[in-house]
Amino acid sequence: MKTIALPAGLALLGLALVPGFGAGSFTVHMAAHMGIVAVAAPLIAYGLVGTRRDPLARWTWMTPMLASLIELVVVWFWHMPVLRAAADASLVLLLVEQASFLAAGLLLWTTCLRPGDGRLAGTIGLLFTSMHMTLLGVLLALAPRPLYGDGAVTCFGIPLSAAADQQIGGVVMLMVGALSYLAGGVALLAGLLREDGPQPAEGPRC
Repeated sequence: MKTIALPAGLALLGLALVPGFGAGSFTVHMAAHMGIVAVAAPLIAYGLVGTRRDPLARWTWMTPMLASLIELVVVWFWHMPVLRAAADASLVLLLVEQASFLAAGLLLWTTCLRPGDGRLAGTIGLLFTSMHMTLLGVLLALAPRPLYGDGAVTCFGIPLSAAADQQIGGVVMLMVGALSYLAGGVALLAGLLREDGPQPAEGPRC
């Protein structure tokens, strides 16, 4: 699995970056964002963790909760309406935004997937991230008015009002982002419980 995780993650990263440039649709932006942090980043991190190419091998001070808080700041920062509009209007800012999403995603997943005794902390970090992703997704989906423009947009070839586009984008964050981190946290917890479970009794010694 590790041998294909890194190239698969890099390929998906390229695919996730393509629709985000100059789309104008919040749903398209959110699909690119979730593709980076919730699909490509965990695959890349899984392929790198424990190898000589692990980017955080010497960052022993970085904890999963700290990495989760950093991702929270990055994600909520770039979803402020004024910054979202600025990134849509500037290719340079859009590149900075996507690069910061990738960096925050890799930081979190690499820290949480570290082998050793820190998997409980990794579980907590991923579950906390799932919670704040869920909160932001719900706020975007249920906002009483559109936060990112008020005109019609084209989402993957389909014309939508700004309000509908934002609501669908919030649902994408819920379905992809929150579920990805939740699944990662549950998988880490399941592995931890298997290791801490009762060990099979040894047979009689000859």
